[in-house]
Amino acid sequence: MFNLAIDSKLRACNLTKLRVRDVCHGERVASRATIMQQKTQRPVQFEITEQTRESVAAWIRLAGLHATDFHFFPSRIHDSPHLSTLQYIETRHQTA
Repeated sequence: MFNLAIDSKLRACNLTKLRVRDVCHGERVASRATIMQQKTQRPVQFEITEQTRESVAAWIRLAGLHATDFHFFPSRIHDSPHLSTLQYIETRHQTA
């Protein structure tokens, strides 16, 4: 997650809502991705480095995700479809 945050420079609210299809083409992690920013409603394109692609591929395997899955970072709370911004911030503080 943090490699992807560094590569994309996305705000936490955009990063936590990434979908598998935003970063994958079929079963392959893309070298570039484009998403619509929540705040500005403008597309932002970013490069995904080789190291990050390897990390993303490992996460997909570990989490059992597929290209058709909606959320790339599922929530630990079953009522929420994706990791919340607060959960992301708490995770960042725990690893610092």
